[in-house]
Amino acid sequence: PVPVEGGDGAVYTPLLTHDGQVDVLERLDFVLRNISELRKEVEELRNSLQHLAAEIVGELRSHLEEAQKVTRRRRFPFARERSDSTGSSSIYFTAGSGTANTDDGESEGGYTTANAESDYDRESERESEEGEDEVSCETVRTVRRDSLDLVNEDETHLIYDSSLEEGLGQLLQQADRLHDGDEQEKREGFQLLLNNKLAYADQKDFLWRLARAHSDMCEITEDPDERRSYAADGKEELEIALKKWDQSAECHQWYAILCGQLSERESIQKRIQTGYIFKEHIDKAIELKPEDPKSYYLLGRWCYQVSHLGWLEKKTASALFEAPPTATVQDALQNFLRVEELSPGFSKAGRVYIAKCYRDLGNNSAAVLWMNLASELPVNTKEDAESERELEEMRLVWQE
Repeated sequence: PVPVEGGDGAVYTPLLTHDGQVDVLERLDFVLRNISELRKEVEELRNSLQHLAAEIVGELRSHLEEAQKVTRRRRFPFARERSDSTGSSSIYFTAGSGTANTDDGESEGGYTTANAESDYDRESERESEEGEDEVSCETVRTVRRDSLDLVNEDETHLIYDSSLEEGLGQLLQQADRLHDGDEQEKREGFQLLLNNKLAYADQKDFLWRLARAHSDMCEITEDPDERRSYAADGKEELEIALKKWDQSAECHQWYAILCGQLSERESIQKRIQTGYIFKEHIDKAIELKPEDPKSYYLLGRWCYQVSHLGWLEKKTASALFEAPPTATVQDALQNFLRVEELSPGFSKAGRVYIAKCYRDLGNNSAAVLWMNLASELPVNTKEDAESERELEEMRLVWQE
């Protein structure tokens, strides 16, 4: 207030009316909220910078490990028989080499003993092995020439292709079974596919399953750097595959999933940019394979997240892109219901999302119905476990 008259009888009148004061308070509250959101964004950027060095080290380590694997594969073209579950399940070993080599145990023991020998002994052994390799290669070439003289060239290709296809079919069945198993089986499936990459790297159905196995490892691994490494390696596999098989629904679907996993710890700008890529590949997967419930589930997840973007995320998207992503809760609900049409009980998480959509739309009776339906399904994945916790929270809120 300010006095309008001087002296002891001064009369004070307010600079702002009551409505004006309320308006100022609302504006101050708006500014404070924006400052709080900007503070969160700065914190995210700081965390991104802190992880940048670790990511670079992880990528270098990954490249070095891959180079070492290639070196080992060149030295030992056939897989050794192992006693663990991963090695014994390798289709490439049984199909590619026929009967097992009974000298593996001795060679393994010899290698262990050689580690304790002198540099001169190791060098001599290496030269001896190289000489044996040359003799073995010449023997193989001689046998191959003799066999080709007896078998027609076309028949040789047919026999080889038939054997390769049979081995691939067995491998893919085993990989699918392990993918549907627990965490230990997923790890075995990942190692199984890595062991056979040299033989089937040019096969579409093998490559997208290998990428899927990378996604499984990303999902079950707790270390953030390892998660990112698995997701990046799987995404790289599919980038190569999509150049050759752009009409593969599975390649597009798992590429979208791995992009999403890779952007989990990225900044808001990067996550929004990845969202466009995710949507593009899921739409393509649905176009190529419209009866796959998983693609509709993923699209429903995308729609639900976009419909709940915060103020800062919407402003960032508007500033960086001409057409910000748009989707409604109703869009998400339609996709989740489509999943139930194609595959009833597809996942516990899917039914929980349907309940959340109905809750957001104000249809509480339908929300309760789908909560009960979700409770009937078992917890099969980490996502299902998270949905189970959300289900309990929704029940507690409505009970209050």
